[in-house]
Amino acid sequence: MSYLRRTSPAALLLAVLLAVGCGGSSSSPSSNGVEAKSATEILEATKQASAEATSVHIAGSIVSEGKPITLDMELLAGKGGQGKIGQEGFTIDLVETEGSVYINGSAAFYRHVGGTAAAQLLQGRWLKAPSNSGELASLASLTNLSKLIDTALASHGTLSKGAKTTVEGQPAIAINDTSKGGTLYVATTGKPYPLEIAKNGTESGKVLLDRWDEPVTLSAPKNAIDLSKLQNGG
Repeated sequence: MSYLRRTSPAALLLAVLLAVGCGGSSSSPSSNGVEAKSATEILEATKQASAEATSVHIAGSIVSEGKPITLDMELLAGKGGQGKIGQEGFTIDLVETEGSVYINGSAAFYRHVGGTAAAQLLQGRWLKAPSNSGELASLASLTNLSKLIDTALASHGTLSKGAKTTVEGQPAIAINDTSKGGTLYVATTGKPYPLEIAKNGTESGKVLLDRWDEPVTLSAPKNAIDLSKLQNGG
C-alpha cells in the first residue's frame, strides 16, 4: 500500500498498459488452422467457408479471351448483387435483384450496341430484363455469389502450398496452381475466406475479395425500360 501511495497516477497507467501489452497472442487474431492443412484441404476449407458466406465485395481486373475486364461488385448470397463492369472502354452499372437484371451503360456502350441514336435515347436510362432468360441473363452469373466463387475456385491444376503472407493487411497463405499458373490467397485468421485470386499468363489478372459478411442493400432502379415488354410489343 505504501508503494501505491508513492506512485504517481501516470506511472500506474503505464504499468497497466505494459501489463496488457505483455499479454502476447491473446490480443491477436487466432489462427483458423488452415496453415497446417495440405493445399487441397485448404481449397476445400475455403470453398466451404465461401458457400456459407452471406456477402462479399469483389474488385479487380482480368484478361478473358484476350480482352481486359474490370469489375467492382457487391454480392448478396441468394439475393443478387450490384456494381460496375468495364470492358474494351465500355462501362456498365449492373444490379440484379428479385429476378431481374438492370443495366445502365455508358454512352460508349450504348453507341456500340445500338448506334448514335440509341446512345442519345438511352443516355442515363436503366434497362431491365429477366435474370433467367433474354439478353441480360448472362450478366446474372456475375451477381451470383455461390456460382461466381465456385467457378473461380473450380478450374485449377496441380496445387501446392505456398508461403505465408498478408493481403490488404490480413494474414493469409498462398495456394499455387503449378500447372496452370496462378495463386489463391486464403485467410489464416477468422474464417478461411479467399482473399485474392491472381492469374499469370495470357489470361492474367488479380481479383480481391473482401468485406465478407458485411451488410449489402439491393434496390431495383426506378423507371427502368423493360426489354421483355418491348419485345412482346407492350
